[in-house]
Amino acid sequence: MLLASYTGHPLEAGLDEAGRGCLAGPVFAAAIILPPDFAPAFLNDSKLMTARRRELLRTEICREAVAWAVAEASPDEIAAINIANASYLAMHRAVAALPQPPGHLLIDGNRFTPYPGIEHTCFIKGDGRFRSIAAASVLAKTFRDDRMRELAREFPFYSWEQNAGYPTPKHRAAIREYGPCEHHRMGFRLL
Repeated sequence: MLLASYTGHPLEAGLDEAGRGCLAGPVFAAAIILPPDFAPAFLNDSKLMTARRRELLRTEICREAVAWAVAEASPDEIAAINIANASYLAMHRAVAALPQPPGHLLIDGNRFTPYPGIEHTCFIKGDGRFRSIAAASVLAKTFRDDRMRELAREFPFYSWEQNAGYPTPKHRAAIREYGPCEHHRMGFRLL
């Protein structure tokens, strides 16, 4: 069962990212503040849910959240500052986009670049421990999947509507055949 809070602060925000291990596309992050009684039956780490369940939960999360925001860091930013720092940058952008500043940040993972003026706590596998982090994982994943489907219309041969930019055999075969495009992360081993 997921926990409602770590600190008890009413404006505690959960943060998570999506797309860190991809060969293409931006990395996305979400920050979310949930009401203490928000506990949908199927909320969990987004990687453990079906796409349909994620989409249904996304609608409910966006409707019921006290506040939420989604942000990204581009492939160029990933190349310039590395994927870890780009993930933190996307998280910072999501926090900055919240309509009100959080009182504490719960981060999925073991590291984070501190956000000025807001204390944080990192949790390995936090998306399987706290509702707010799990909800952030759902938003980051679904919004990123939407972006990759948009990009797939422009670059259909990479099958991003199916693989979301991850290193599947089909994606790597398309890179071999057509070469990389401007949405590929050139600092990553593409083949």
